[in-house]
Amino acid sequence: MNINLKNKNALICGSTAGIGQATALLMADLGANITLVARDEEKLKSTLKKLSKVAGQTHDYIVADFNAPENLKVKVETATKQKDYHILLNNTGGPKGGPIYEAETNEFTNAFSQHVICNQILVQALVPGMKKAKYGRIINVISTSVKQPIDGLGVSNTVRGAVASWSKTMANELGEFGITVNNILPGFTATGRLDQIIANKSKKQNKSESEVAEAMKNSVPAKRFGQPEELANAIAFLAGEAASYINGVSLPIDGGRTKSL
Repeated sequence: MNINLKNKNALICGSTAGIGQATALLMADLGANITLVARDEEKLKSTLKKLSKVAGQTHDYIVADFNAPENLKVKVETATKQKDYHILLNNTGGPKGGPIYEAETNEFTNAFSQHVICNQILVQALVPGMKKAKYGRIINVISTSVKQPIDGLGVSNTVRGAVASWSKTMANELGEFGITVNNILPGFTATGRLDQIIANKSKKQNKSESEVAEAMKNSVPAKRFGQPEELANAIAFLAGEAASYINGVSLPIDGGRTKSL
């Protein structure tokens, strides 16, 4: 099957590292015009240089901090005046870890704003163009915690669940317009976020980081961590024509670690 994203405009959040960057690189290889979104302009410029232009594409970027939703709204609405988008990847870094009982209330409100509110802003800005094109792919990178809460990630478990319910509701409302809304649920994936989790576990358990990492790998049937590119492959498929009848699903990509069906 040939996944071709030529003439598709994709807005990729969190696109200077990890899953977001891997997705931007792959979608550019598949012919899409990419708009990178992140808060560090130097990293955006660096990633922009890596994007393929094999299909004669034009790529650009938006500097935006998801701690400032109103600023994000202004910048994205400005971008949609220049062109319509067909693909949106919502991909925001997770809240800090810790037991849910010990979390401050502002941790919940900040995380809700960064994830649910910013996702809503992006969808409201991009959906009119998707409706016009009768083609839209909204893909949210969240977490396997929506199926099985992860110990020590109380705030994240709560907010990721909110995003999953938001997404399912959006899928029900937008399906008739040729727009699909799906979730990717990464397991242990070799990103900076996983490095932080391993470092925190190492301190709490008084074990070396290599010991912690090995124990985490052993909890996965595949006995290894996933790579960002493996997540990007699934995202690219969901963004293409072939996935037109896949809507409202939450797909774990975790090497089989999640125990629920």
